[in-house]
Amino acid sequence: MRMISLLLIFFVALIHVGFLVLEMFYWNHPIGREIFSMTPEVSASSAILAANQGLYNGFLAAGLLWGLVSGRRDVKVFFLGCVIVAGVYGGLTAKMSILYIQGLPALLALLAVLSARPVRTRPHL
Repeated sequence: MRMISLLLIFFVALIHVGFLVLEMFYWNHPIGREIFSMTPEVSASSAILAANQGLYNGFLAAGLLWGLVSGRRDVKVFFLGCVIVAGVYGGLTAKMSILYIQGLPALLALLAVLSARPVRTRPHL
């Protein structure tokens, strides 16, 4: 279960790196407009907000990667919880697919983390 949790966390982090790239660099580009179903006028007028949103997604990815590298369960749980809250909020306020694309993978990763045995470390003397 531990390996599954690590893979799921990595997947969620990768999704958020993808969001960062889309929102910061491709929002006002034909690729971003097609993915998010926007007109050039809408993408141009919201590009600054999207870049800010992309930055926050990058922070979520960084936190998840920190949890993976450090092995700290509390860090993994915290950032997965943040992603779940963001997914639920986005699903309720913007587009229901956000709940499935962002929230569901994070929920699965969180359940895997919580069901995996914590790695025991020896106390430092």
